[in-house]
Amino acid sequence: MHDNERLANLLGATALAVTDLTVGGATRAAGVSASGAAALVVLNAAPGVSVTELGRRVGLTQSAAARMVDSLESDGLVERRPGIGRGVAVRLTRPGRRAAQAVLDARGSPLTEVLDGLDGDDQVALTRLLERLLSVLYNEIGDSDLICRLCDRGVCTTGSNCPVGEAERASR
Repeated sequence: MHDNERLANLLGATALAVTDLTVGGATRAAGVSASGAAALVVLNAAPGVSVTELGRRVGLTQSAAARMVDSLESDGLVERRPGIGRGVAVRLTRPGRRAAQAVLDARGSPLTEVLDGLDGDDQVALTRLLERLLSVLYNEIGDSDLICRLCDRGVCTTGSNCPVGEAERASR
C-alpha cells in the first residue's frame, strides 16, 4: 500500500510540475488566461464553434465562456460571426491564429526539453504508460475535448492514434 501512496504522490507532483510548465508558458505566449489559451487552441482545431460549445470544451459555464470570448475579442484574437440559425460562431482572427500557434509552441517546448532528459528506451516506456493513463483518465472524465483542450492534435495523430480518441471510440 505504501508504494501505491508514494506512486500517487510522485504522479501528483509530476502532474503539477507539468501543468505549471505547460500552462505558464502558454498563457505568457499569448498574453491570455489559461482558459483563453485553451480557447485559442480549440478554435484553431475547430473554427466556428459556438460560445457555449467553446465553453464546454475548455471547462467553462456559458456565462464564463461569453466573458472569455468578450476578452479575446477585445484583444483582437477572435471574432463572432453568424452561425447556424440564431447561433453565433467564434473564429480566430489572423492575430488569433498566430497566438494559437504561439500557445502550442510554448506548451510543447518545455515538455520536449524535459523528455530530452530520458533515454530512448525510457521515452518509449513512458509513451506506453501515458497512453494507458490517458485511456483511464478518459474513462474517469468522459470528455475528450476537455482532456485535449491544449493538445497539438496534429502531433498526436500523425503516424499513430490518439489514445484519448481511441478510449472515446471504445466507450461507444
